[in-house]
Amino acid sequence: MTDLNIAPPQRTKRIKKGEKLRSAEKVERIPVKVIPSENILRKPEWMRIRVSSSPKVQAIKNILRKNKLSTVCEEAACPNLSECFGNGTATFMIMGEICTRRCPFCDVGHGKPNNLDPDEPKSLAEAIYEMKLKYVVVTSVDRDDLRDGGAQHFANCIRESKNLSPDLKVEVLVPDFRGRMEIALEIFTSTPPDVFNHNMETVSRLYREARPGANYDWSLKLLNDYKYYNPNVPTKSGLMVGLGETKEELIKTLDDLKANNVDMVTIGQYLQPSRNHLPVNRFVHPDEFAEYAEYGYHIGFKHVASGPLVRSSYHADKQARGEKIN
Repeated sequence: MTDLNIAPPQRTKRIKKGEKLRSAEKVERIPVKVIPSENILRKPEWMRIRVSSSPKVQAIKNILRKNKLSTVCEEAACPNLSECFGNGTATFMIMGEICTRRCPFCDVGHGKPNNLDPDEPKSLAEAIYEMKLKYVVVTSVDRDDLRDGGAQHFANCIRESKNLSPDLKVEVLVPDFRGRMEIALEIFTSTPPDVFNHNMETVSRLYREARPGANYDWSLKLLNDYKYYNPNVPTKSGLMVGLGETKEELIKTLDDLKANNVDMVTIGQYLQPSRNHLPVNRFVHPDEFAEYAEYGYHIGFKHVASGPLVRSSYHADKQARGEKIN
């Protein structure tokens, strides 16, 4: 059971443009108060991974810094960073490091973002070319300050990257484009990615506390509408478990995704970034992840990646090819 209470009205400091709030400063600005955890659940054996560095990892970081690029791997403190960087892959995060949302499960900073960098699509394309990548995931912070939510910037990144690397496959992991869905769908239909991914993150009941500012039905509609206009582009969504959802609620969410024509799904364990974020309710056993995968295939998903360390962009190239993810 999570430590949540309705927060009383409070005066918050004025945020300056370009200022990034994290941890306690970030979550104090949401309507559902998160009480800092006094006791954090100990990770079971199956959640423990060896974090290592290597010259290849550092080389990738150097390329990213040279091109002034960010990765969600670093910003969201992904547990698979060393493995993915070591294999020469990365999930690029465009449009800055400051998100206009304040989701208390996420470690990305909140604030008033800077203006878009018009050179970013070119810098991204050059980094992908230098890293000799064949499959990339491009994601972003939420940009509610932009008229199109950043959809055209995504399209520019797709176009520039494929121009420089013609054989490249690009998967986009997009925000919900709240209030801007129609224009975003038009842009992504004109410049389609190879995979269109939008994460539902959690079950409907937990949206208010886990995804303030988002809407469960809106996210389903985004996925369904994109598939309607682009039937040949695979659609994908990701879920976290361990936030307090029940098995029945998770199964219902899988049913909802399938009913909205989603092709692929990922399911992974939620990890608490800090004591000021939403607490882990429980660590889901690998056998339960296997049950979700079995059910997902039973109802007709083309691919299901379900496991404690699975993230929506983890081995995304293998997911797109339908290969099993351990």
